[in-house]
Amino acid sequence: MNDLKCTTANCEHNIRSNCTAGIISVGGNAVCGTKVKREGSALAQKFAELEAAAEISAAEKEKVYVQCDAECIYNKEHVCTAEKILVSDTFFNTKCATRRKN
Repeated sequence: MNDLKCTTANCEHNIRSNCTAGIISVGGNAVCGTKVKREGSALAQKFAELEAAAEISAAEKEKVYVQCDAECIYNKEHVCTAEKILVSDTFFNTKCATRRKN
C-alpha cells in the first residue's frame, strides 16, 4: 500500500501523518495494534515531527504492509487491499477509519 495516513496524536511510528512502522497490524475490531505511545506524549510528537521534516519526503514513498483481521471488504486473506487507508484516534483507541464491513 502506498498511501497510509495516520492522524493519531501520540504514536512512535507517526511522523506528520506518515506511518514509519513498515508493517501495520489491524485487529478484528479495526484497532491499530501497531501503535506505540511515544515517550513524552504529544509534545514529544511535535518535536519528532520538526526533527524529521527533511526525511518525510522519502518516508512518504515507502510501501506499508497492512495485516488485517477486521471484517472488511478490503481484507483479502488477512491483507488489506485498499489503495489507501486512514488510521485515526477515536475516544478510546486508534482505528482504521477506512474499514467497511462486508
